[in-house]
Amino acid sequence: MVTMLPILDLGDADTDPASFRTALREAAHRHGFFYLTGHGVPEGQAVDVLRLARQFFALPAATKNEINQLSSPQFRGYSRLGGELTNGKVDWREQIDIGPERDVIVGAQGYWRLQGPNLWPSALPALRKAFEQWSAALLHVGLRLLRHWAASLGAAEDTFNDAFAESPATLIKVIRYPGTTDTAQGVGAHKDSGVLTLLLAEPGSAGLQVELSPEYWIDVPPVDGTFIVNIGELLEVATGGYLRATRHRVLAPPPGADRLSIPFFLNPALDTTVPIITLPPDLSAQSRGVEADPKNPIFNTYGENAWKSRIRAHPDVAERHHGITPTAAASLY
Repeated sequence: MVTMLPILDLGDADTDPASFRTALREAAHRHGFFYLTGHGVPEGQAVDVLRLARQFFALPAATKNEINQLSSPQFRGYSRLGGELTNGKVDWREQIDIGPERDVIVGAQGYWRLQGPNLWPSALPALRKAFEQWSAALLHVGLRLLRHWAASLGAAEDTFNDAFAESPATLIKVIRYPGTTDTAQGVGAHKDSGVLTLLLAEPGSAGLQVELSPEYWIDVPPVDGTFIVNIGELLEVATGGYLRATRHRVLAPPPGADRLSIPFFLNPALDTTVPIITLPPDLSAQSRGVEADPKNPIFNTYGENAWKSRIRAHPDVAERHHGITPTAAASLY
């Protein structure tokens, strides 16, 4: 029985691409999660973003609320403790949401209402530059992985290029889970709605768990110098279920401890329809099909998935800025 995720070295892709691609494909097919080393992102850059995150969360509540997400129709900025839901239940975390810095589309409808500016704290001006550079670095890593995944599945390396060529809708969450005895749910069990996620977790932190088979959860602690990588629902769609997005959760830390993590969600442009890969017969025979969950519909167009996730997770923002009540959100999806 598996008790630890595999560790892949992206540097191997330069010396033995065939072996790396096989390992990459099998890790995502069997587990949906793995550790990635050899990614080329400097350790100092990771240390810097974690340091800035610590500094932000140490600010007084009034200072953090200068960028309160309730002020952002695009669901950007700071969410207080208990300000996000998963599966309709309150998550015990505070966080900042950071997306691409773009102009609002006047008169936008549906998922186009997600496009717009970020909210940046005036008390910590260094945070903006650091996280914009972080986004650029992880976008590069994620696109490298996608090229290798495509090739490993018998498709052209550039299969996903067009989806990310213009205006990818990436997302960074800067998250702190404080210690508590009031709840076990740091974040509830879920799958990510995009293509793939690169997670940086602070050394020594605990709480992330991955469901490798029904109700069989394993702990996923940080490993120095690595990202924790998982695929999202759109890569499951693109491969007809051969690669399967895996449920995961974070347990709230005990009193006296906390957890700091920074997931980067690699997502294509909002209006992108994910390309469907025709698998070779031997891989197609192993496909489980895209999982059908009436409580969680999966859409080919990324923006539909993102809009679904945001209005469910932040019903207060959805109602204040978009007139969508929790009841209306449930009827939409």
